[in-house]
Amino acid sequence: MRETEKIWMNGELVAWDDARVHVGTHGLHYGSGVFEGIRAYETENGTAVFRLSDHLKRFENSAKLLGMELGYSVEELRGVCHQLIGVNGLPECYLRPIAFYGYGELGVSAVGNPVDVVIMSWPWGAYLGEEGLKKGISAKISSWQRIGPNVIPHVAKATGVYLNSMLAVTEANRAGYQEAILLTAEGYVADGSGENVFVIKDGVIYTPDLSTSILPGITRDTVIQIAQDLGHRVVEKSLIRSDLYLADEAFMCGTAAEVTPLREIDDVTIGVGPVTLELQSAYLDTVRGRSERWAQWLDYAEQPEPTAAEA
Repeated sequence: MRETEKIWMNGELVAWDDARVHVGTHGLHYGSGVFEGIRAYETENGTAVFRLSDHLKRFENSAKLLGMELGYSVEELRGVCHQLIGVNGLPECYLRPIAFYGYGELGVSAVGNPVDVVIMSWPWGAYLGEEGLKKGISAKISSWQRIGPNVIPHVAKATGVYLNSMLAVTEANRAGYQEAILLTAEGYVADGSGENVFVIKDGVIYTPDLSTSILPGITRDTVIQIAQDLGHRVVEKSLIRSDLYLADEAFMCGTAAEVTPLREIDDVTIGVGPVTLELQSAYLDTVRGRSERWAQWLDYAEQPEPTAAEA
């Protein structure tokens, strides 16, 4: 991670090295927090944050599911993101809002503990590598199951939930794969450690529905809308692991991963197909402001007024 100048923390901009919490922080001990991953891209018209308000609304909803009061509106946090982009001078960056129960009591219950709200920004390239974007990645079906919907609210992007993901991707990495795919307790395909999964068979695009304990991904929603606008049929349904092995094409998507082809699953070669590349191209053209078709998703960061010395 490349350090930047400022981090926004509880209403103030602080130096990167000064953004600290106490070791007794509730969220550190119990995973009682929520977060978002948001990308800002450099375009010909300036820095554009992709679906910023949608991400922040999900952030707010995640907090509600944990009984957490953020104390800031979506619009206020949107302004903070714009401010942080300007202060850190990053034409392209990754934004990480996070809220967690802070230092107070250290019982399991978080009642009465303060809520800390923080937004970081830093440069972050292709999550699964530039080579992965072009030639695809390998994935392993994990021995770890995706948590059930009545275990933890899977629609919340909660910090504690990602222990499930960490175990899965660590297992995959140690076995020589780049990513993991988790199944539900019933054996249905859920998602990757930080990505949603799509397969293409006989010209139809399939993706697991929300009943399989997946995160309702904003990139997932984006890809579905783009695919349908391009004339593809998209079906949300339960998939089994055989659907992955027999797919004509497969890919993962997420804010960090963008649209990454799945070249190989459990040593079954799938390759990189034309539909995946078409959707990847349309997605990247959209987020980088090269296409007007879905330009409504771009939130251009407000540029700070020049000082007298700069004018």
